[in-house]
Amino acid sequence: MKKLFFTLLFGFNQLGVAQRYLPKSTGVGTSGVKAHGELVQHSYYTLSYLEDFEQAEWVYYVLNPEMLKGSTPRTDNFRADPNISTGSAQLADYKNSGFDRGHLVPAGDMKVNNLAMSESFYLSNVSPQSTAFNRGIWKKLETLIREWAGKEEVHIVTGGILITGLKEIGINKVDVPKHFYKVLYAPKKGKMIAFVLPNERGQKVLSAYVVSVDTVEKLTNIDFFPQLVDEVEERLESKVNLSNWTFSISKPHKTSKSGSITSSSQCIGIAKSTGFRCKNKTKKENGYCHAHQSQSPDYVKPKPVKYFGRCNATTQKGIRCKRNASSGSYYCWQHQ
Repeated sequence: MKKLFFTLLFGFNQLGVAQRYLPKSTGVGTSGVKAHGELVQHSYYTLSYLEDFEQAEWVYYVLNPEMLKGSTPRTDNFRADPNISTGSAQLADYKNSGFDRGHLVPAGDMKVNNLAMSESFYLSNVSPQSTAFNRGIWKKLETLIREWAGKEEVHIVTGGILITGLKEIGINKVDVPKHFYKVLYAPKKGKMIAFVLPNERGQKVLSAYVVSVDTVEKLTNIDFFPQLVDEVEERLESKVNLSNWTFSISKPHKTSKSGSITSSSQCIGIAKSTGFRCKNKTKKENGYCHAHQSQSPDYVKPKPVKYFGRCNATTQKGIRCKRNASSGSYYCWQHQ
């Protein structure tokens, strides 16, 4: 009984990772009636699940330098969350929907061990995102946050802005948010920052999406970091201070002359024949193999050319590539 009381009072998960700043939810259901989400605590994050929207209204977790030292590979084992009493969204809801299964807690933040990585693929931690958004500006924001968390502990709350009248997908009617938010608190330096981004291809720099935490609270009906002293909470949440945060991202890998990174990884493209993630390996910096470059948010369709013959690229050895150029291009698939 004492252990249970301690867990409820301080919000610790089963591995002892502190969950000190759980949000206070006042979510609004599709009927227009206020509905509180179901609180579900996994080992590395906690969420509030709204059945009316078939997804989490918020997901909260802690990211710090120790968490980022892990090297567990991505698993892609998307599956229903068995801890949702009403049943979570299903894989079939997303199939042929035209939307990505967008992580709220990124798999890239959960490399510390196999359990953390596996939990990140529960569909309760997923929301429908446009491909251009998920693999573009959202991915850039996730990378930036890892940059910050590599220097100091950051408490993160994220989710879609759930309102009535949203588009729905799948037999379970999973709502498609028009906007997503992230709210961050770095307790060591006593600073906060919040973002609201439209669920579409990003057209601006990340700093342009910064808003006050108070703004996100009004949009979501969620009280963030209510455990703080009222005076401190009001001061941090009412203002936007970009000078407290750096928006530069360090590149972890050196690039070769051909623009490829030094280590290969699985392509993040979707194979049209199966509807699942491509199994090719790639060294391209954007994460797509030669066959799926057109799926990259930064892809620019080349101008048509009437050329047939040998690739015009120069290899790292300083000699001309011996492959044939791809149809309608001066270069082979590797040197596009």
